[in-house]
Amino acid sequence: MASLARLSPSAPILAKSYVLVGAIAGAFGVRGEIRLRSFTADPEAVVDYAPFCNEEGQIILSIQSWRPIKDGIVVTAREVPTREAAMAMRNTKLFVPRDRLPEAEEDEFYHVDLIGLRLEALDGVDLGRVRAVIPGPQDLLEIEATPGAKSSWFLPFTKALVPIVDLTGQKLISDVPLGLIPMVGDAPEEPPPPPSRPKSSKKPPKGPIT
Repeated sequence: MASLARLSPSAPILAKSYVLVGAIAGAFGVRGEIRLRSFTADPEAVVDYAPFCNEEGQIILSIQSWRPIKDGIVVTAREVPTREAAMAMRNTKLFVPRDRLPEAEEDEFYHVDLIGLRLEALDGVDLGRVRAVIPGPQDLLEIEATPGAKSSWFLPFTKALVPIVDLTGQKLISDVPLGLIPMVGDAPEEPPPPPSRPKSSKKPPKGPIT
């Protein structure tokens, strides 16, 4: 499953035309090479989608060469001729047009398609909507606007917790575990009491017998 763009609630629908596939992690070496962080299922596949653009569709990185390294990919690009230029672009997000990506397979979803969907419980109760998707070894859905909740909260995006993804109906059906949603009025967890100080088992030394 590809890792896609986090969109703000006010982002225009047009923003969904672009998909987040990676980010610049920083410079590598002293010759202007760039370390990329890939968000694609196959980390090395990210280079197949170059050139990369920003959220507005402006091309910002065209790969000239690349090679895999431990925990990432190193590339050279004509837009980044020096180490200083690479450092200046650190944390820059890399997008590609949506139509450049293959169709998702069964039970796979591009994260950008999940953002904005309603979340419902198995019995139809409104649980809010998806504000963002946080990619990682276990993707998380950030849920906002949950009635009665005191803040947004995170739901692991697994088949067990989100058994139904209805893109046509623009909703997710979830079996949310009890206690996962931070509700207003919930008592804060009390810290455990400090451990009692153990009593010394040693007897006081006896003085000389007089």
